[in-house]
Amino acid sequence: MADVLPLVEARLRSALGEPEARAAVTFLGTDRIEVLRFQEGDIVRYATLGMSAQPMTDPTAALADPVKGPRAELVLSVRSGLADTDKVLRPLAVLAASPQVEGVVVAPGASLDVGEPLWPGAPFTSVLVAEPGGLVEDLELDPPLDPVRFLPLLPMTPNEAAWKRVHGAQALQERWLTNGADLRDPARKSVPLD
Repeated sequence: MADVLPLVEARLRSALGEPEARAAVTFLGTDRIEVLRFQEGDIVRYATLGMSAQPMTDPTAALADPVKGPRAELVLSVRSGLADTDKVLRPLAVLAASPQVEGVVVAPGASLDVGEPLWPGAPFTSVLVAEPGGLVEDLELDPPLDPVRFLPLLPMTPNEAAWKRVHGAQALQERWLTNGADLRDPARKSVPLD
């Protein structure tokens, strides 16, 4: 079975260009997770590399399938120069390790919470997992392997996260759209939720 990570990194490079920085984090009992940093104009993008090395397993499954199952990497895009967003590397690695550590399947519409600001002074402690396919196309792998999906992360304030739990991901995204929220603004305030 071929190692998927070189293929994943090649897909990220073809979509986002050359990474200008990378950091690696290893948690006890997990594979190494890297976070690559890409700069494009005033947007900085952080992409995980390592989450897709193993398929995600349904936590109710009796046995983890080493081959079949969804694979994904996470991508966060923010405006650069407005906050110390490079400190998001460790929280992103924590989120990318969650399928291995907690046995969760990360999918569009899910909320992921790190329990602390994503970076110093950030009004966000969690993210909404958005639909893949826009920024980085899925990476098809040889059968029976599932494709690697590149899931965009949209930072949520605690109030937005609570509102999303009640009303759903689609309703929150519609609220953001209606209010013209700049989801790449690292200091953005919560949208009106009443």
